Amino acid sequence: MNENIKTIKVGSRKSELALIQTRFVIEKLSQVYPDKKFEIVTMSTTGDKILDKALPKIGEKSLFTKELEIALEQNCVDFVVHSLKDLPTTLPEGMAIGAICKREDPRDAVICHPKYKDKTLSTLPKGSVIG
Repeated sequence: MNENIKTIKVGSRKSELALIQTRFVIEKLSQVYPDKKFEIVTMSTTGDKILDKALPKIGEKSLFTKELEIALEQNCVDFVVHSLKDLPTTLPEGMAIGAICKREDPRDAVICHPKYKDKTLSTLPKGSVIG
C-alpha cells in the first residue's frame, strides 16, 4: 500500500446503529474507490449524552448532529454519516447533503425470544407483551 495515500476520516456517532450505517457507507465507497483508505472517527453528541429527559422536551435543534458538524468545520473529519431522520430541516450554512444511500426495506421486524422461534405475531401466546 502506498504510504502517501491520505486517510479519509469519516465522522460518526458512537451508537451501534450509527456505526453500522457508517461502515455501510464506507463499504460502498470502497467498492468505487478501492485505493482509498477510510478511518471512522467516533464522537458523542448532545442527544447521546442527555439520558434523563425526553428529547422533544430539550428543545435544541441538531441534538445528534452539532458535534459532528463542528468536527467537519474544523477539518477533524472529511465527511460525516448521519441518519436522515436526525438532520434538521434547514442545514447550517456551508453544509450540504453529499449523498443519500438507497433505502433498505423499511418494514419492521419482530425478534422473539428463542423459545418462540417458530411463532408469528398471530400465534404468540395470549397476553404476550410486544414492544
